[in-house]
Amino acid sequence: MKKRVLIVGGGTAGWVMAAYMARMLATDTPGGVSITLIESDEIGILGVGEGTFPIIRKTMKRIGIDESDLIKHADATFKQGIRFNNWKYNPADKPDDSYLHPFQVASQHTDMDLLPYWLLGVAGDVPWAQACTVQDTVIKKRLAPKLITHPNYDAPLNYAYHFDATKLAELLKNKAMEGGVRRLVDTIEKVNLDSEGAIASVVARQNGELTADLYIDCTGFRARLIGDAMGIPFTSYKKELFCDRAVALQVPYDNPQADIPSCTYTTAQEAGWIWDIGLHRRRGVGYVYSSEHCDEATAVKALKKYIGPSAEGLQHRLLKFEPGYRKTQWHKNCISVGLSAGFIEPLEATGISFAEVAALMICNLFPWSGDYKQSAEQYNKAMCTRFEHVKDFIKLHYYLSERDDTSFWRENRLPETASDYLKGKLSQWRHRPPSFLDIDASHDIFDENSWQYILYGMGFKTDISARAGALRFYDDARHEFESIRQQSLHAMSAVPSHRALISDVVEGGSRPSQGGRR
Repeated sequence: MKKRVLIVGGGTAGWVMAAYMARMLATDTPGGVSITLIESDEIGILGVGEGTFPIIRKTMKRIGIDESDLIKHADATFKQGIRFNNWKYNPADKPDDSYLHPFQVASQHTDMDLLPYWLLGVAGDVPWAQACTVQDTVIKKRLAPKLITHPNYDAPLNYAYHFDATKLAELLKNKAMEGGVRRLVDTIEKVNLDSEGAIASVVARQNGELTADLYIDCTGFRARLIGDAMGIPFTSYKKELFCDRAVALQVPYDNPQADIPSCTYTTAQEAGWIWDIGLHRRRGVGYVYSSEHCDEATAVKALKKYIGPSAEGLQHRLLKFEPGYRKTQWHKNCISVGLSAGFIEPLEATGISFAEVAALMICNLFPWSGDYKQSAEQYNKAMCTRFEHVKDFIKLHYYLSERDDTSFWRENRLPETASDYLKGKLSQWRHRPPSFLDIDASHDIFDENSWQYILYGMGFKTDISARAGALRFYDDARHEFESIRQQSLHAMSAVPSHRALISDVVEGGSRPSQGGRR
């Protein structure tokens, strides 16, 4: 008898799960898993999560979505990193304060670790992200990470996407249903538990009682199954991460042919930060803030001031959330995925990444033989580690700030608002830069390169003078830094503008060369 999966809730998380599981668990074959997704037409998609992390490329490829279709039908653009403005210093003192978290790792042309030499000043006063990769220049010039002749999901530079969340969910839905997923439009009115506390069935308004072997809760912050019915508690991060609100606007371009940034802009504000994302036909702009330090009206005023005249007459959307997660995300025969499992904040676009990781793990841990307990234990342990480390990575951005112009920033710098784990790592990194030894490769979303970009972008000091005499490749390092600088100059003419590439793909699709990379 076929194993049956019931996904409750659609949106991005629900349809990522459905499309991925359908592909990996062979829903369209006699021996595969039967998947049903039920979603209510009374509940819309939040539609403000419009950024991703590079693992999205592998996910989309495994699902079987063509990259050109993703760009055409999800209004997608390329995201090569995140630009942080006004995070380090008071804007009144240093209004041009800015640094980059690129997705490209430090130079791959040699096996040499360039970071110690940069720390010792071999590259001069050039920021780390600029010294070690050409991506800084490519982003500044609003260039694309690839040519139209590069294969799907492949490029010389690492990248993710910006997209319209509603359109992406629709694309995923169509792919999932092509793969055999059954869709029901209905509203869950009751969840029945058995004597052991597992889900026995759910009752829908139109379709009546529905049963499955495995239930996936994608009901968002409502957590209809895992929270309301099963009573699994939520652990708040509010003492470490203050932001719990967002106001968002969809802003049309003044000029339809305007350059499209190939990174997310995040600009720190008095009580949080503003994201600015360029899609093909519009911008997505929002203010993430702390309700204890700012009210909605003040946030909207600040957001519209940032946008300028283009914001006139636009209606904002308000999103309420609490940073945190459920330490038990797989309980009995129910797994929470997406916002029902937890949410940190959108600063590094980890929301969809958690859903992608969940899909990968669930497919690998799928209880074919009914071994729910062991699979659940492994899953929960791994997801807890991910959430804890992502939380610390996000906190890092605030904790290292030197801003003291508002209570929001002053309080974010207090030692009691950071975990012992984070403070311990920062103590180590005073004399040793982050390395692969500090990363749990099986569980961490962010590797040592990401930690380095934030640390040194925020002006963190690592004193390695004690080992300076043991470094023997100073001349090689100088040569490599100069080589990267020259490659950066070449890149300005080697790749098209971001707008030009997106327009070409929308009009005619990608055209990979017969020989692959060019």
